[in-house]
Amino acid sequence: MEDTIHIVPVQKPEDYYAFVTFPFTLYKNNPYWVPPLIQDELDTLDPSKNPVYQNAEAQFFLAYRNNKVVGRIGGMINWIEVNELKKKKLRFGWFDVIDDIEVTRCLIEAVFTFGKPYALENIEGPVGFSNLDKAGLLTEGFEEVSTMITLYNHPYYATHLKALGFSVAAKWVEYKINIFDFESSPEKVKRFSKLILDRYKLTILNFKSKKDILPYIDEMFALLDKTYNKLQTFVPIQSYQIEHYKTKYIKYIHPDFIKCIIDESGKLIAFSITMPSFDKALQKIKGKLTLWNSIHLVKALWFNDRASFYLIGIDPEYQNKGVTAIIFDEMQRLFNRRNIKSVETNPELEENSAIQKLWKNYEHRLHKKRATFTKKLD
Repeated sequence: MEDTIHIVPVQKPEDYYAFVTFPFTLYKNNPYWVPPLIQDELDTLDPSKNPVYQNAEAQFFLAYRNNKVVGRIGGMINWIEVNELKKKKLRFGWFDVIDDIEVTRCLIEAVFTFGKPYALENIEGPVGFSNLDKAGLLTEGFEEVSTMITLYNHPYYATHLKALGFSVAAKWVEYKINIFDFESSPEKVKRFSKLILDRYKLTILNFKSKKDILPYIDEMFALLDKTYNKLQTFVPIQSYQIEHYKTKYIKYIHPDFIKCIIDESGKLIAFSITMPSFDKALQKIKGKLTLWNSIHLVKALWFNDRASFYLIGIDPEYQNKGVTAIIFDEMQRLFNRRNIKSVETNPELEENSAIQKLWKNYEHRLHKKRATFTKKLD
């Protein structure tokens, strides 16, 4: 039959290319989708280039109908999560599909088949290999532009999963924060910043080059583990993965936008990573970074009125001691100096009230929600 759905395991280079580029067809002319860099995506899926495969395995699938790609999905097992955290979870991600629930059903069944030999208990997604990959199906905010580190999808994705017996596992929220001039910024933040710096004898590190930042990256990852290890989605990042993430994101880093705070012994106790917004630049690049179109990234780095708040890490010993006031005071000064008018947060778990309290002193709007979906495995 012509309308038969064929599920094909991704094995050959041309399969991987079709897998990575399918969303470019699905979201062609969609003003809210932000394309990834095709080569970055290929490298992430490649066991010879992504060290996550030292503690994980995966199988990716394409759905075809009439010799045309109509969907994609990946099944993943993170063995640290399974063996060390005792969470017998089958992950799914890189999930994109036309509005046909039968295609979704076939893709999910392919992932079930992949995970069946491992005696796992539930499936959850969309997620990546680890906490630093994109995660969470968009459930609200379909008319908001995506960011470099978040997923975008059509509203029917969630409808398909719910119809197939999935329920919500974890929920995330995202905020857009307005940045005013320094004089109009919260007086409480400015006052607390100096008070906390003096009380705990802390020092703010300002960087002039990417090279200056590199010695602190390992400490940042260690601090991330300390900051988020109580959250339900936490899986420790392994040391051999850090180099991969350094390489993947170094081209987007602007030293002005990274702040570190050390104590009097020189120990890193807090950091924040913001970046100029790259959504418009990536939409212009359309997945293929060349010497010519890389100018769009350069312009976004230096001439931008929007930023994205990606990561914040605070040593548990200093949480609830006002250290966030220092970070926000520094960010306020930076944003005013660079004429940044608005900042978008990364997805925050709905349960993570400590992070959400950070925005209470600023004019903000909850503009996106997302979730992962789960189902018990038979």
